[in-house]
Amino acid sequence: MPEIQVAAALVLLATMSTGLLRALWGPTPSDRMMAVQLMGTSGIGVLLLLGPAIGVPALVDVALVFALLAAVAIVAFTRRAECAAEEA
Repeated sequence: MPEIQVAAALVLLATMSTGLLRALWGPTPSDRMMAVQLMGTSGIGVLLLLGPAIGVPALVDVALVFALLAAVAIVAFTRRAECAAEEA
């Protein structure tokens, strides 16, 4: 069973690399933020898969903290974009 979890984590790492490319060369700030959100979500998935696979249950707690931080980050980005749109 751990082999399947590690394989799934590797697939998620591949999606994270795709998101990194989009974050670096995204044409708009919204595209870049969505790529960062993809990387964050994939990173949370990697932590949730690897925690039980390698026997470190604390990785689940770290994943939950990252999920909370990702929600705060998207709210902050949305508020910033909203304020910038009002000024323009």
